[in-house]
Amino acid sequence: MLSKVLKLNSLVATPAFLGAAILMSSSAYAAEAQKGADALLNTTPAASETLQIDAAAIAPIAPATETIAAEATVAEVAPAAPAAPVQIAQAATAPTSVASLDDIVQYGNEVSTTQAQVTSIDQLSDVDPNSWAFQALRQLIERYGCIAGYPDGTYRGNRALTRYEFAAGLNACLDRISELIASSTADLATKEDLETLRRLQEEFQAELSTLRGRVDALEARTSELEANQFSTTTKLNGEVIIAAAAPIDYDDDAFDDQAIGGYRVRLNFDTSFTGEDLLRTRLQARNFQSFDSLAATPGMTWSFGDSASGGSSNVTLNQLFYRFPLGDRLTVLLGANATSDSDYVTSTISPFDSSGQGSLTSFGAPQQYNLVTGGTGLGLFFALSDNISLDLSYATPEGPIASSGAGLFNGDGSFLGQLTFLSDFVDVGLMYANTYLGGGFGFLNEDRPEVANVYGGQVNFKFGALELGGGVAYAPIRAINRGDYDVWSYQGTLAVRDLGGRGNLLGILFGSPLYAGGFGDGTFLAGLSDVRSQDTPFAVEGFYRFRVNSNISITPGLVWLTNPGNDDGNSDSLAGVVRTTFTF
Repeated sequence: MLSKVLKLNSLVATPAFLGAAILMSSSAYAAEAQKGADALLNTTPAASETLQIDAAAIAPIAPATETIAAEATVAEVAPAAPAAPVQIAQAATAPTSVASLDDIVQYGNEVSTTQAQVTSIDQLSDVDPNSWAFQALRQLIERYGCIAGYPDGTYRGNRALTRYEFAAGLNACLDRISELIASSTADLATKEDLETLRRLQEEFQAELSTLRGRVDALEARTSELEANQFSTTTKLNGEVIIAAAAPIDYDDDAFDDQAIGGYRVRLNFDTSFTGEDLLRTRLQARNFQSFDSLAATPGMTWSFGDSASGGSSNVTLNQLFYRFPLGDRLTVLLGANATSDSDYVTSTISPFDSSGQGSLTSFGAPQQYNLVTGGTGLGLFFALSDNISLDLSYATPEGPIASSGAGLFNGDGSFLGQLTFLSDFVDVGLMYANTYLGGGFGFLNEDRPEVANVYGGQVNFKFGALELGGGVAYAPIRAINRGDYDVWSYQGTLAVRDLGGRGNLLGILFGSPLYAGGFGDGTFLAGLSDVRSQDTPFAVEGFYRFRVNSNISITPGLVWLTNPGNDDGNSDSLAGVVRTTFTF
C-alpha cells in the first residue's frame, strides 16, 4: 500500500536538506527527531534489530508526497517504536519492517528507471531563483549531478523531509562524490612512481640547484627590465639597408652615372593603447641616390633611395599616423605626416611592393599610386566581407602649410577609392583617384596646374609558390587652360617563393613605366617652352632575395631600361645593384 501512496523518485540531498536534517529547522522534522531522541534514551535496540541498508537500493528513493493516507502513517512504517536519528556512515538501527523497506526500495527502483536525470536547474519548474538555497541546489544539479526531481518536473523544496529520504539522498551524493574522486585520481602516481621521482631528484640534485639559481637570476633581471623598460605600450622595430649599385651600360652623352654605395635607416616606434590600434612614429635617414639614366623616367628610382638630387643623410620624421578600429567593420587611419599613398589602401596587390624586401626599383609598386598624393589625410577602410574591403581616403602633402593655394583643401591633394579582394588564390584591386597638383605631374617641362582622373587595376594569381600577376594604370590629365593628354603604364610580375630555401624570393618584373601620349597635333602646347619627349619606355628587372636568417637578407639584381627619359634618342641603360637588409 505504501508504494501506491508515496510518490518517490531518485532525489538527492542538497545542502538545504542537510541543514534541515542536522539543525532541525523544519518544525515537522524537529518534532519527529525529538521523539526519536527520547526513544533512543529509553530503549536499546537488540543486535538482531540492526538494519543493514543497501546504499545502491536506497539511493534512488525520493521524498513522499505531501498528502499521506491514513493507512500509510509513520506508525505503519515503524510500528514498534519511534526510529532513532540517522547515524551517518554507520548502519541505521530502526525497528522497521523489512517488507516495508523492500516496498520502498522496489518502488524507488521502478521510478528511477522512468525518470531521466535532471541536468539543469531550469528543468525544475518550482525552484525560485531568488531562494536562499538556489545556488546550492544549482551546484548539486549542474556540477555534481545529484538531483533527479519528481516525474512531473518539480522539486517541492518546501515540504518536510523524512529520515529515509535524507538517508537515500545523502547516500546518493556520497556515491557521486566517490565516483568523481575515483575518476580524478585514477591516473595519479603510484608509490613506485614516487620512489622513482625521489631517486631522480637525489641523482640530479646538483643540476636542480643550478637551475633554481638560474631561475632566480632570471626573475631578478626581469624585474629590473620591467622597472626600467622604455614603454609599456611602445615597441621599437627597425630596418637598415646597405646597398651598392653600378652602371653597366648607359648613354654617356646624356647621363653621367657612377658606382655608388649607401644606406637607409628606419626606426619605427609602434604604440598600441588598446591592443587593436597602432600609432606609428618613423624616423628615417638615407643617402643612397638614384642613377640619372633611370630617374629620368618616372617610376624608375631605387625603391630605397632618393632621387638623383637627393642623399642628404638628415634624420627626418618619415611617417606619423594613427590607425584604429571603429566597430567591427570599419578601420580609421589618421595620417599626420608623410603618410605614403599606398598606406591609404588595404593592399597594392603587387608581391614586390616593399622597398626593403621587394623590387629594387620603384617600378615594383603599381604605377597608378605614383599619380596619387600622400601626406596628411583621413582613410576609411570598410570590411564588406572577410575578403572584400572598400577603401576611401583624402590626403594632401600641403596640409601643414598655412598660405594661399595650400592647406588641407586649397592645395595639392587626392581623393582615392579602391575596392580590394584578397583570397588564397587571387588578389584583385580596382582603384580610382582624382588628383590636383599645382606644379603638374612632371610630364611637361613647364610647371602648370594639372588635374588627373587616375584609374588602376591590379591582379595577382597564386599557384602555391608561384605567383603571376600584373596591372594597368591610365590617367587622362588636363593641363589647366592648355589641354588634355593621357598617361599610361602597364606591368607584369612573376614571383617564385621559397626558391632554394624558405623565405627566398625570385622576382621578375617587366613592362612600361609611366609615359604620356595623346597630344593630338600638339597645338594646345604651343605656349609651353619645351615638351618632354614621350617615347614609350620598357623596363625589365630581375632579382633574387636570399634569406640568410630571419633578420638578414641579401638581394642582388639587374635593371634594364629602354628609351631612358622617355626619349628614343637615348641608348638603353643597364645597371646592377646589391641590397642587404637588416631587420630588428
